[in-house]
Amino acid sequence: MDNPLREIYQQVILDHNKSPQNFRVIENPTNYSEGFNPLCGDHIHIYMNIVDGKVEDISFQGNGCAISKSSASIMTTIIKGKSREDAEKYFQKFHDMVTGVETTPEEEESLGKLLVFQGVREFPARVKCASLAWHTMHSAIEGKETTISTE
Repeated sequence: MDNPLREIYQQVILDHNKSPQNFRVIENPTNYSEGFNPLCGDHIHIYMNIVDGKVEDISFQGNGCAISKSSASIMTTIIKGKSREDAEKYFQKFHDMVTGVETTPEEEESLGKLLVFQGVREFPARVKCASLAWHTMHSAIEGKETTISTE
């Protein structure tokens, strides 16, 4: 990745960390899960309202590093309004991207804003930061209310 693009990606991450989207509690959510990364202390709560198989609303609360918080922020903006199945597809695509699974240019293009996290695959400890919100969201969709851990 060339430097101007890397700088833009870094700025997107910093912007979402500073002013996260959907950073709030949904009262009486239909789905909920909690995630924790003991390695760096990231701790997140994902709240969802899923109605007729569609993610009507999604939000998060918690604390963590810039990568963790911005990943949760961008995730919520993309998942809101999607079907449960599409949310799961995004989860798998994101997971594949950050863990270095070979992806096609079309798959990468479909990730849109999520491409800002493509570089974390070079830093294994950061993969856990970027994917914590996603694993927690996946657990919430499945109706698992146990705490998700990256360990």
